[in-house]
Amino acid sequence: MTPPGTAGPAGGRPSDALAGWARDTGAKVGIDPIAMQAYGYAELVLAETDRACGLSWTTLAAIGLVESRHGQANNAQLGADGRAVPEIIGLPLDGQGNRMRIADTDRGELDRDTTYDRAIGPMQFIPTTWEEIGADADNDGRKDPHNIHDAALAAGMYLCKGGRNLTIPGDWWNAILSYNDVRRYAQDVFDAANRYGQASRT
Repeated sequence: MTPPGTAGPAGGRPSDALAGWARDTGAKVGIDPIAMQAYGYAELVLAETDRACGLSWTTLAAIGLVESRHGQANNAQLGADGRAVPEIIGLPLDGQGNRMRIADTDRGELDRDTTYDRAIGPMQFIPTTWEEIGADADNDGRKDPHNIHDAALAAGMYLCKGGRNLTIPGDWWNAILSYNDVRRYAQDVFDAANRYGQASRT
């Protein structure tokens, strides 16, 4: 089911218009309503701004599950504002354990590491990618990779880059592999997206 309505409360967080849908659908699929609002709102925004992309909330939810269990990795919790606390910061990208090697690019500003970059936030962005595509989905004037609203919209924008149509299987797989170029990762995202789609229709 596609989330209804795009208009948010005046001066509030736009995704709050999806609170009822997020609560009901989140209960069916086992996702916190705060995360569901973020995924559903990102789908709506991309449906308006990049109609040809065909992004579904199920894809974002699947990435959110695999990357951080919807903002709950490392004992984090999503606050009412959508921010993961404590911040979710991945292992150093130091070339060890099959990780890429990426020397620090943000002077530790986003990832608290001045030697190597680390993936950050509920959707696990590398700092340079966040600088390129970060979003302010909650209208608080900040692009915050640790806020699931901002991170989910940015992830959607990233997946839709380059004129992809995610309703075409080849484009969908290429989008997921551009997010993380590991076959097992892409398969895990596919399986989770499929489960969420089926469960949401029950």
